[in-house]
This record gives sequence, C-alpha cells and structure tokens, in this order.
Amino acid sequence: MISVAIDGPSGAGKSTLAKRLAKELGYIYVDTGAMFRAVGLFALRAGKNPKDAAAVAALLPQITLRLESIEGAQHIYLNGEDVSETIRREEVGMAASGVATIPAVRAFLLESQRAMAKSQNVLMDGRDIGTVVLPDATVKIFLTASPEARAERRLKELCQKGQPAAYETVLADIRRRDDQDMHRAAAPLKQAPDAVLVDTSKLDFDESFALLKKTICDKIG
Repeated sequence: MISVAIDGPSGAGKSTLAKRLAKELGYIYVDTGAMFRAVGLFALRAGKNPKDAAAVAALLPQITLRLESIEGAQHIYLNGEDVSETIRREEVGMAASGVATIPAVRAFLLESQRAMAKSQNVLMDGRDIGTVVLPDATVKIFLTASPEARAERRLKELCQKGQPAAYETVLADIRRRDDQDMHRAAAPLKQAPDAVLVDTSKLDFDESFALLKKTICDKIG
C-alpha cells in the first residue's frame, strides 16, 4: 500500500490540495483534521473546555465518527450527524487545536487512522501524520506558506462564504493557532526529517497542485 502524508500549519491549503490530489491519483483521502474538529465540536456542544483533558477524555466513549465519500466529496459524521460544514467554523477550529493536545484524544483517533493506511492507498493530511501517525509513509510532505499569505487566503474564503472579517483578526488567529500547534506537548507540529518542504506562499492553487503532484510522483516512481 502507498501512503502519502501531508503535514503543515493551519491555512496552508492542505485539505483542499489533498482532496484534489487523492482524486487525481485514485487514493483514499483521509482528513484527520476533520476528525479532531468533530471531537472539538462535541466538546463545545457538551459545554466543556476543549483544553480540559479530563473532561474531554470522559466524553470520548460517547463519540462515534465515520468518514464517507459522497460524489467525490468527503463527509464526516458525528454520531450519525453530517457535520462536514459545521466543523469548519472558526470556533471549532480553535477547539480542534485544543483537543489535539490531549493524549487520550490522539490515541482514540490514531488506531483508526493507521488501520485505513494498512488496507488501501491513502493520502492523509494533518499536523503529525509523517512524524507520528504514519512514520513509515511512502511520501512525506511538509506544506507551508507565510502567515500573511495564509491570512489572505482565509480572508478570501470567508468573504466568499459571506462571513467578512478583518485581515488583522484573521492573521492574529493564524499566528495564535501556529503557536498552539507547535508548542503543544502531544505530537507538536513539526517537519519530519525525511519530509519534502513545499512552500506555496507565492504560488496559486494550480501551481501548488502541480508541484505537489510532481513531488509525489517523483517519490513513488
């Protein structure tokens, strides 16, 4: 089985690019970030602090997650509810970053993520795929872009959704998320020693896609 691990900071375009790459290559796309977001959403709905390890760990037995591809788009179900859109809210993203620091949450999701890679060709993106989840991945990529470039992209995305925001606010959120992800005790965001660094700060989507596809194809032959 071939496994491709794409790690990188929030807003680097991992999910969007990974979805298209998986479709192009015929691999199964596994959005690990969506899984953490779903756990974060459950914690918020339960009125718990996403950073409260004991409180969140106690919720895990109540959570059932399912990934499903519908007309080429991945959907995630939380206890039977399709939360694919809900988990993309800003507050859920911050909650995801909080629960991701909790070892019990990471252990809860790790087994299912690894099982997927053993049974099929997968393309998985997240924060620690190449360092922790799939340390023996066939291809490892660390996808990044400057905080400013990521803030501009996020701002454009929000405007398209009818959710206008201030650039300074979006940039501050991205920098805060970066700091939280890089300095968490459990599996912090970092580039694996054998990962290929891809910086898309000055590239558009099509250029980024072409570069990533070439990087993957060069590695798998």
